[in-house]
Amino acid sequence: MMTFQDISNYIQCSLVPENFEPWQIAIFGVFAAAFLIQMCWWCGFFTNLFRYNRKFIRNQVKFNFEQPEVSVIICAKNEEENLKKNLPLIMSQLYPAYEVIVINDASSDDTEMVLAEMKLQYPNLRTTYVPEKAKFADSKKFAITLGIKAAKNDILVFTDADCIPESKDWLGNIVRHFDSKTDIVLGYGAYSYSGTLLSRMQVLDTLFIAMQYLNYSLAGKTYMGVGRNMAYRKSMFLKSRGFASHLNLQSGDDDLFINEVATPKNTKVEIQPESKTISEPKETFRMWLRQKERHISTGSYYKAGTKWLIGTEMAWRVLFYGLFIATAVIGNYVTLAIAALMFIVRLLTQYIIIRKSAAILGEHQFKAGVLLLDICIPLINLGIDMKIRLSGGSVYKWK
Repeated sequence: MMTFQDISNYIQCSLVPENFEPWQIAIFGVFAAAFLIQMCWWCGFFTNLFRYNRKFIRNQVKFNFEQPEVSVIICAKNEEENLKKNLPLIMSQLYPAYEVIVINDASSDDTEMVLAEMKLQYPNLRTTYVPEKAKFADSKKFAITLGIKAAKNDILVFTDADCIPESKDWLGNIVRHFDSKTDIVLGYGAYSYSGTLLSRMQVLDTLFIAMQYLNYSLAGKTYMGVGRNMAYRKSMFLKSRGFASHLNLQSGDDDLFINEVATPKNTKVEIQPESKTISEPKETFRMWLRQKERHISTGSYYKAGTKWLIGTEMAWRVLFYGLFIATAVIGNYVTLAIAALMFIVRLLTQYIIIRKSAAILGEHQFKAGVLLLDICIPLINLGIDMKIRLSGGSVYKWK
């Protein structure tokens, strides 16, 4: 009969054979640590959305139903077709009192003519413009600032000319979060899904980003928003001197500004499907990479705590995949089986959380094959980041 000591010796020899070098043991140990950290990250940070949604279902989320007057701000540069198609949906929101300010950012098409015609139809539509010969490091920031200064109301809701609201309750659902302590409300800006691989990648990438900034915000660690769907107070913008600290950058009108002014107590999120905005995905892979370059270029300007939080998760994700391959190569059948089990558990956990998050946000339901993009997208992001660092900064312009 085998004794307890015999069983213990057998397990030890199976897991760590005598011919295992210390570095091989270390690789397996770090892989196990990467697994545990990834599980904590996914089951911790990335489930805040679920808990918040349960509170909403149970009517435990407090809203302000006073419906104050608000201003919707939209920048438009060569957007005549999008304005014809999308602006009527903004103008027909079921909200009692709001103005829409469209800033014509030195357009060379018929944007100004389209806006002039629409002003005849919609009394609450106002316009202003950036002169065609004006030169600024980031004309969109200047255009937004013009729109903010022209706004009559303190609560400002932002979207883009190529966005459409999911429903006529979009505006009301965003504004209902504002109370005396709230300065910022973050929404979800989605992309439409056309069935192509490129649109699938853009939809998933956008969902990942939203899962990250919404869950972190719910944990009191707000670090960004998206200009396609967010709101903040004009008084806060003016008090914080707006975009003054990063006027020299080509981007940052949404994420860098929110990274600077958000606190654990002044920010709320809106996650209901009827409150999202939808944009058309980029038509080519090159256009999508250029857009991502703009977004990633601001990462180095985030607060130190934000960079540590995001960078640590990404580093452990890359380590997890890399060390799984290493463990499979150097391990025996027992360590390989354990590593494979960890790998499957992590992917299943991630898949369940992605699908449930997508359902909450009213997003497309992906099949299991989408997990392959969890490997591809970080590699794409890493390549863009290296390109930016080697070139000394992004040269992207918003239009």
